[in-house]
Amino acid sequence: MKQTNLLVCKLFIGALFWLGSVLVNAEDPYMFYTWTVTYGTRSPLGVPQQVILINGQFPGPAIEAVTNNNIVVNLINKLDEPFLITWNGVKQRRTSWQDGVLGTNCPIQPNSNWTYQFQLKDQIGTYTYFASTSLHRASGAFGALNINQRSVITTPYPTPDGDFTLLVSDWFSNMTHKDLRKSLDAGSALPLPDALLINGVSKGLIFTGQQGKTYKFRVSNVGIATSINFRIQNHTMSLIEVEGAHTLQESYESLDVHVGQSMTVLVTLKASVRDYFIVASTRFTKPVLTTTASLRYQGSKNAAYGPLPIGPTYHIHWSMKQARTIRMNLTANAARPNPQGSFHYGTIPINRTLVLANAATLIYGKLRYTVNRISYINPTTPLKLADWYNISGVFDFKTIISTPTTGPAHIGTSVIDVELHEFVEIVFQNDERSIQSWHMDGTSAYAVGYGSGTWNVTMRKRYNLVDAVPRHTFQVYPLSWTTILVSLDNKGMWNLRSQIWSRRYLGQELYVRVWNDEKSLYTEAEPPLNVLYCGKAKRPL
Repeated sequence: MKQTNLLVCKLFIGALFWLGSVLVNAEDPYMFYTWTVTYGTRSPLGVPQQVILINGQFPGPAIEAVTNNNIVVNLINKLDEPFLITWNGVKQRRTSWQDGVLGTNCPIQPNSNWTYQFQLKDQIGTYTYFASTSLHRASGAFGALNINQRSVITTPYPTPDGDFTLLVSDWFSNMTHKDLRKSLDAGSALPLPDALLINGVSKGLIFTGQQGKTYKFRVSNVGIATSINFRIQNHTMSLIEVEGAHTLQESYESLDVHVGQSMTVLVTLKASVRDYFIVASTRFTKPVLTTTASLRYQGSKNAAYGPLPIGPTYHIHWSMKQARTIRMNLTANAARPNPQGSFHYGTIPINRTLVLANAATLIYGKLRYTVNRISYINPTTPLKLADWYNISGVFDFKTIISTPTTGPAHIGTSVIDVELHEFVEIVFQNDERSIQSWHMDGTSAYAVGYGSGTWNVTMRKRYNLVDAVPRHTFQVYPLSWTTILVSLDNKGMWNLRSQIWSRRYLGQELYVRVWNDEKSLYTEAEPPLNVLYCGKAKRPL
């Protein structure tokens, strides 16, 4: 009997070791990076000026990853100011601790480091990263984060023959981020940027391909202020992906890409062998800023020539109509082998509606931007730390209400409390004459409606409740509204902000606390061992 029990015990222990070995061996790959952030000198417009470099690069190094990869970035801050990077569109499942914004993280102090660790869980597509602190993003500190599908997942398009990344940014020629910040602190709005850049340069960039072959172009707007229109001379583009969602493959002569957004297109080189202009120009600005690169056919002996392809300038309804044509491909796989359309969002009852109205105002005689009359300020203690450790006096759920009201504007720390798994309708109401761009960390949401004027409940009849594209950044046209539907299934403290950086810096943001009272690693991770503490938050003994 003893021998039998001993054998069973040995078999059980052996099975445990085997299972542990399988789990370890089956763990998704890790990708390790060490990034050093410094000042440096570059001449993006032909004149030397100070920029922010990552590992000596401007833009910063690209992360080329695969779905479910684990990313570990040891970031060393050699600037003279506190610094953070946020991962634009990466969902950070169950861990807003890695989000890299001041509501969730203490900043990395000068001459110190901090290590981010997160998984690209069930995500594919074209994303970016950039500095979230102050106005560092205006001086650089941005880069590409491309997530390719695993080999076992099919794509709804033929494998392209090459992959190009284009980071389009607006740029100030004679103002550093400190100059811009000083202007905003004094109560002045920022001027129109001086130029557009593609991958950190204003001209001379060349992308080379072979006639007859098809190439993937990943286009992201990493600017701080201006929407852009993107087009390629004598070529059409087939849209295949928007911020992680496969789209219906409509053909476009040009595409609007608003601040913080990313799109991926396929371009087949069907024209004669020569160079062709790649053009990015600003939307809704006077004057219109334009920059070019070149698409070179292999063997070309002729530089790009002829008039630039014409793009829209201030045509709001043109852009709104185009936005409505961007729809999700319901027959395609997502990052997992289940159809993207299996989540029938249009049949789910709405639990709650938030109507968020932005406005420019004066507070204490200086320019500020508000959401529902509250102009956001960051407390010295990150909201996430205050929430986790029950630190009082940092924020109050009563600061902001969920619908616009009339009355004076105030400075405050806005946090909206929602329950985990609530299905929420968020309406962005823009009563100003400038275009807005809103971003939500931690999730993707279905952009179901765009319309002019003031939103009311009858507008729900116009919603696309079948194949709206899920994305993380949403444009709101002048004197118009945009509605998103979102399942808040990612527990944490998540930033909801303007992607127009001067507006965010002066208060156009808030946080959404997605919460329930269950303490479980299945819904939210514990604070990482290396979590930084600041303000009222002290390291537990």
